[in-house]
Amino acid sequence: MITKITKAIIPVAGFGTRFLPATKVQPKEMLPVVDKPVIQYIVEEAVKSGIKDIIFITSQNKRAVEDHFDRNFELEHILKTKRKHALLKKIQSISTLANFFYVRQQSPLGDGHAILQAEKLINKGEAFAVLFGDDIIYNPGNPCLKQLAEVFKKYERAVIALEEIPHKDVQHYGVIKGEKVGDAVYKISGIVEKPSPRTAPSNLSIVGRYIVTRDIFDALAKVKKSPSGEIRFSDALGLLLKNQSVYGYQFEGKRYDCGAKLGFLKATVDLALMHEDLNGEFRSYLKQTAQLL
Repeated sequence: MITKITKAIIPVAGFGTRFLPATKVQPKEMLPVVDKPVIQYIVEEAVKSGIKDIIFITSQNKRAVEDHFDRNFELEHILKTKRKHALLKKIQSISTLANFFYVRQQSPLGDGHAILQAEKLINKGEAFAVLFGDDIIYNPGNPCLKQLAEVFKKYERAVIALEEIPHKDVQHYGVIKGEKVGDAVYKISGIVEKPSPRTAPSNLSIVGRYIVTRDIFDALAKVKKSPSGEIRFSDALGLLLKNQSVYGYQFEGKRYDCGAKLGFLKATVDLALMHEDLNGEFRSYLKQTAQLL
């Protein structure tokens, strides 16, 4: 019986082409939303959900991610000398959020291939989380991944985060086919990638948060490659469905798609309004700006 989820795999090997030229040398996961990079919000969600070990799947251009979660003794010395103790404490806490491990994906062969690189770090009989680096999900009181862990505890089968979207937008997402079996819980019978609004089985889209068992590695090893030669995580989930139950959970919280420019801007505005140092002044600025629109 699996009782706790303590490991998370976070693939960060992509190129982030939608944010070029900003991501030419800067990883998209390191783009700042107010005063923290996107990836730190995701790691903090994982840690608040009970994760102890973070496994990053990186590539040769993602050294900045590794450096961010490491200590910077020169910077710490400068902050200490200038008596900026609160900022020093905040900087030092980043490297102690979790135990960090890094595995290189040497070739860009898909998100499923990236996850396969961590297979040797997952023990037999162990379940783990997968978080993709595009989504910030805001729910400080009950993190999305923690909600999924509660569902997994009940069913002990793979659990996928779901979000209800307008029917007109389903062609941009992977959506599920399934039946509701509990409060916001669905037993999934199929996954359809980017269906037309007329044929979509639902308007419940898959979000980049998952809890899976080691069975996913067998599925990833067997799944057919895409026409571009990639191994896709969603295809492996579809293959897993043929052999065992997979569940979806409509999480509570607000998702920001920081892999798209509009979602990134929305996250920046909303989180700035919640920031203790910016709330009043920034809110006043937005009100002034709104009068000019």
